Amino acid sequence: MQLTGAEIICECLLEQGVDTVFGYPGGAALNTYDALYKYSDKITHILTAHEQGAAHAADGYARSTGKVGVVFSTSGPGATNLVTGIATANIDSIPMVAICGNVQRDLLGRDAFQEVNISEVVKPITKASFLVMEMEDLAPTIRKAFEIAQSGRKGPVLVDVPKDITAMKCEYTPKEKFVPNNEFKAQDDAIKEAQEILRNAKRPMIYAGGGIISANACDEFVKFAERIDAPVCCSLMALGCMPADHPLFVGNIGMHGGYETGMATDNADVIIACGARFSDRVAGDREKFGQQATIIQLDIDAHEIHKNVKVDNWVIGDLKDTLVKVVDGLEQKSNPTWIEQIMDWKKKITISDINKEGYCHPYQILDEINKIKSSEDIVATDVGQHQMWVAQRTNFFEPRTFLTSGGLGTMGFGMGAAIGASMGNMDKRVFLVTGDGSFHMNINELVTMKSYNIPVVVVVMNNSVLGMVRQWQKLFYGCRFSNTDPHRATDFVKVAQGYGIKGLRITKPEEIHDVLKKAYDMNEPVVVDCVISPDENVLPMIPPGKTVNEIVTSMD
Repeated sequence: MQLTGAEIICECLLEQGVDTVFGYPGGAALNTYDALYKYSDKITHILTAHEQGAAHAADGYARSTGKVGVVFSTSGPGATNLVTGIATANIDSIPMVAICGNVQRDLLGRDAFQEVNISEVVKPITKASFLVMEMEDLAPTIRKAFEIAQSGRKGPVLVDVPKDITAMKCEYTPKEKFVPNNEFKAQDDAIKEAQEILRNAKRPMIYAGGGIISANACDEFVKFAERIDAPVCCSLMALGCMPADHPLFVGNIGMHGGYETGMATDNADVIIACGARFSDRVAGDREKFGQQATIIQLDIDAHEIHKNVKVDNWVIGDLKDTLVKVVDGLEQKSNPTWIEQIMDWKKKITISDINKEGYCHPYQILDEINKIKSSEDIVATDVGQHQMWVAQRTNFFEPRTFLTSGGLGTMGFGMGAAIGASMGNMDKRVFLVTGDGSFHMNINELVTMKSYNIPVVVVVMNNSVLGMVRQWQKLFYGCRFSNTDPHRATDFVKVAQGYGIKGLRITKPEEIHDVLKKAYDMNEPVVVDCVISPDENVLPMIPPGKTVNEIVTSMD
């Protein structure tokens, strides 16, 4: 059948099972948006306040559902406004397809109004980017974009479509949806070598990464951890891959991880990294990380081997398949003394001064969220101290229930991500835990929540400072608080009300339960302003380049 390019875009989305897209229209995308009008009974479009919010929403949709997130934009600034969202998805390996309009082909390269060569701009932060220059290439390119986004190590792909392409007609032939086949299997020899190391391990530890969730391998991962009886220390991206109440779950690892995970890392004889990339926030000093241990890396991406930390053994392949094969060849292990030692380290963690008079403590707020939310509910965060408090204190029992910008550290990510997660999981409640600094970044997306009645509970940890950066200034810069005490007079309750959203406030501990429960029970967006101290809630941290053992030794 003969269809316009814009109609072909919509048909290709339907082919791939897409029912929700996020975006913002403009001149170069008018034909595409006109087609969307005709397809509005099949494809829901969420109009955000800003293209960056749309990109983060597509990202949050993908993280929480496992599907490909889709975002539309026009040319020029519309396309460049997607860049931060695309980079966020790229470093965290999130499948996303961005479809941008561009000026018509005869204007390309002439500095036309709102012209940007976006396919070249995003090359370093995508798995692939395409500029469609021939009508007959449009459908194959969009299909290829979905295939690339979902294959191997997942990630974002951008397709740039000139306006005249979307207006032209050509023959369109439907095709079947692309289904990842996970054909990239690990080599048997590599599996056997890893198994031999694991058989001889006395103090094994698993460093879990987001690749476990990306590979939909959480069940296989739990079986693996149980088979080798190894404690599990999670990166931010891995939280939820194992239930928080599992006997082998220890906590989050790295700079802002727990004492127990640091000690496990420094005392294990074998460390197994599963779908993890040894980022600087986890590894710290790359030369010292796990230097006493034999390190095994299980990953789908061969480029990650030795990239940050030199490993002793590696298995490259689809993680789900790899874990099944490793488990099938191993007898049940038992390491009671080692597990008991780690749990003893965990018992040494104490939270002091939690009831500081006059302020709520972040942990009190998060403990109440733990009580209120179900195991299936989703928590999104922005970036900063509040992000790490959530990672340390919130219990996650299922994958895809914790959404955060792990690699790029994008302040402003949470608003869009929470919107996308809610649209992809209408049967679940979504919390956004943010800080006052991050909230200011994309506060305009409150209008999106209100316009579509997206029932996100926005919890603002409001200490009136840029907490994470201010903490570094306090610890390493002699308390010279340069531009981290902004002294903003924003009343978040009134701001919420200005957008037509209910605003609530918590100023003392005895208000926490009633206010949060009220917010949770509302079937509408709500903002909860939680007043906390700027100075009493400094986040525990392992200084850059240090290990837990070094800190303990220096204190003795």
